[in-house]
Amino acid sequence: MGCSVSLFAVYAAAASPLPLYDLYRMEDGFNYDHLALSVACYFLGAVWALLICGRLSSFIGRRPVSLLALFLAMLGCLMLMSIHNPQPLMLGRFLQGLSCGLASTALSAWLIDTAPASPAWLGSFMTSCGPMTGLTIGVLVAGAMVDFVPQARLTVFAVAIIILLLCIALVAKGQETIARRQGGLFSLRPQLKLPPISRKAYPAAACAFITTWAFGGFYQAFGPVMAKEYMHSVSALAAGAVFASLMAPSLLGAFLAGRLPNVHAQRWGLLFFALAVGGAVLALAQEKLYYFLAASTLAGIAQGITLTGSIQTMIGDIGIEERAGVISLIYATSYCGAALPTFVAGQLSDYFSILQLASAYCVLAFAGSCVVLILPSNSRNRSIDH
Repeated sequence: MGCSVSLFAVYAAAASPLPLYDLYRMEDGFNYDHLALSVACYFLGAVWALLICGRLSSFIGRRPVSLLALFLAMLGCLMLMSIHNPQPLMLGRFLQGLSCGLASTALSAWLIDTAPASPAWLGSFMTSCGPMTGLTIGVLVAGAMVDFVPQARLTVFAVAIIILLLCIALVAKGQETIARRQGGLFSLRPQLKLPPISRKAYPAAACAFITTWAFGGFYQAFGPVMAKEYMHSVSALAAGAVFASLMAPSLLGAFLAGRLPNVHAQRWGLLFFALAVGGAVLALAQEKLYYFLAASTLAGIAQGITLTGSIQTMIGDIGIEERAGVISLIYATSYCGAALPTFVAGQLSDYFSILQLASAYCVLAFAGSCVVLILPSNSRNRSIDH
């Protein structure tokens, strides 16, 4: 219970600044490049934590690394309480990225450790939908607070800090699943080694992770812009809803993936995702808010199917000591796949419209789907056990 709630809370805290982005732009003079760069800083912080500390919880335990993740999330919120120039925003988002990177290995591995043996897909379900659910909760609650609560630029992060403190209390009482052993310092050396089963599944899974997370990064950086300039809404809650429309349905997609063979979930989920992204871009071009939200919802469902199936291909048959390392590479790949396109999109935002940038992400989605369909299915794991 504590680790699942904490995983949601860390990602909710990471999403809480997003509805404020338009305020930063209007009141403090931030430009689109600053906002996109702050999202890239968040992703880079996560990648750094994953590469350096991805296996640490397998040596010193899930609990201490999870507590560190929660502490860094609180520190990031404290930094974001006073934003009037880009530098504190970059640092605060980097700290939030560090916390999410640590949480995505330690807390996710802890969830899988304690998940029941049947159904076998439940651990992957929680691992794939936990971040998406947390991001959704965070962006919607923060958006509502920006619209209806005084001093929202301060209150949003104060509430997040209180919740993170409660999570620290829950995690401190959680049952440890890993016995402390030697080699903790050695584990800090970046290592991209995978078990043979995971290595065979990695090429197709990496393509799925990069394709889906890249589009999520675009929504993080430009969601408020799309809501205001294309959907003609000045509400922070509406800006949050744009991002949530992609994140929230992943929960349903993750559930549906548990009913499918993992290869089918990965292949056809990604194709469905590419088609839905195309629909979202078309709705954006026509400035149709409800069509856009509907297409984003379908993309979110497909994203949940794809991610759960892809994660299961990599962790379904490996030992408990190997899980944290494999999960760290999964998330490092995902965050890198989001960070680089977001950074490039931010640099190009002065030369191309948001619609043109969105169209490029649509091309990326179809290219990723084609690659996964071409890769031989016998290089991936068996179907999910029900």
